[in-house]
Amino acid sequence: MVTPPSRAQVYQALSNEFAAIEPPVASGLIATYVRRAGFDVAMLDAEAEGLTHEQTADRIAGLAPRLAVFMICGQQPSASTQCMPGGRKACEALDELTRGAIPTLVVGTHPSALPERTLREEPYAYVCRGEGPVTVARLAAALKNGGDLRAVPGLWYRDADGTIRHNAPARLLDDLDEELAGQAWDLLDMSLYRSHNWHSFDNPADRMRYASLQTSLGCPFKCSFCCINAPFGTNTLRCWSPDNVIAQIDVLVERYGIRNIKIHDEMFVLNPKHVMGIADRIIERGYDLNFWAYARIDTLQNEAMLTRLKRAGFNWLAIGIESGSRFVRDGVTKGRFDNDSISTVIDRVRDHGINVAANYIFGLQDDTLATMRETLDMALALNTTWANFYSAMAYPGSQLYQVAKDRGWRLPDDPGGPGWIGYSQHAYDCLPLPTEALAATEVLAFRDAAFDEYFSNSSYLSGMRRKFGQPAVDHIHRMLKYKLPRRHRDTAAAA
Repeated sequence: MVTPPSRAQVYQALSNEFAAIEPPVASGLIATYVRRAGFDVAMLDAEAEGLTHEQTADRIAGLAPRLAVFMICGQQPSASTQCMPGGRKACEALDELTRGAIPTLVVGTHPSALPERTLREEPYAYVCRGEGPVTVARLAAALKNGGDLRAVPGLWYRDADGTIRHNAPARLLDDLDEELAGQAWDLLDMSLYRSHNWHSFDNPADRMRYASLQTSLGCPFKCSFCCINAPFGTNTLRCWSPDNVIAQIDVLVERYGIRNIKIHDEMFVLNPKHVMGIADRIIERGYDLNFWAYARIDTLQNEAMLTRLKRAGFNWLAIGIESGSRFVRDGVTKGRFDNDSISTVIDRVRDHGINVAANYIFGLQDDTLATMRETLDMALALNTTWANFYSAMAYPGSQLYQVAKDRGWRLPDDPGGPGWIGYSQHAYDCLPLPTEALAATEVLAFRDAAFDEYFSNSSYLSGMRRKFGQPAVDHIHRMLKYKLPRRHRDTAAAA
């Protein structure tokens, strides 16, 4: 199970101090499933070990596995596409080193969204369409026993004559407790992982005790800009039981001394019974933990749930607000809540002592400079403890991707574009969507300026000083000194 190196290209110099280094959640889950199917498994996290693409290939070749599975996953549920170039370079280096002797399979949201194109354009021998565990195990068995590739569900491959073939998708795993019992953390060096900078504002020296944990798969919502359900083929939610989740947390705490935990679910705060069942078990154990998880404005009405979350150590909730304009939000099917509801919910969460990391998107379909300014003004007024500012992207696998293709909007993967790395929010070649009123470069320029305006705002900095002390403010000042290089700025300057 291979996590290829992508972080330096995706985050540029932000990767040195500010970005997180996350354990590969999907790889760990699949590794457990394949082990239980009777195979020996190794995990190579080239991101965490700081390997080059060539060093990654050397390590794989040294193990001489029956199958090398390249997991293409980003730190956000929808950020798979931006990691495709790193996987390609590592796979090409492996093929050159071994003359193609080691079969390779690629798994992830992006290859699930575009399986045929991935097989045609990328160097992998096989492509998985689906969530992965069943396909990986069945392909390993077929390669071991000389079995029929036509019996491997979810597999895209070439016949001996080069004809592209594909099989029906694998079934979705229903009993997660039994079939996908947990992550194979014992195959990783857990000392290598680092939390997001904001996640550890209360104790920056403690960032290295960090892990990511999945308590559910999928999402029932249908936001048009989101691609997270591409591997599943349906808008459903499947959950591990609270007993299974607390057993995994026990391992993280007692065996690895982990304190900072990200809940990697696409949407954690959704089902109060599920959420409170997990929170109650953490409270019973008396753990001193620092969690963060994703939520939505319309899933945070339950006061008892918020109380229990805080007691359990959920000190941060990342909440998708996206736009300060209800008209713009309605255009991407992002909830039916107004701006007063947003303010009320944010205040409710903060009243429970939970920090808010608000997520905003500039350049949604109906955005203009005026509506983007509305969004930034809302962010400044809410003044949450952290804010993520994104440019709208039509990620492969989202409804928006097909809309963009149908309307002829310029995308990073179009001829003459930067390719898949253009879907990275922080990359040099970032190329977001244009809107009806704005060019892509205008959207990106607004996003970068908004980031600086928000984090240099005196109200924000004074609040951070009161809450976390001067070290957190100094950290933010260091972050602001780094200006992301962007190709569009360099091109304009050259012109």
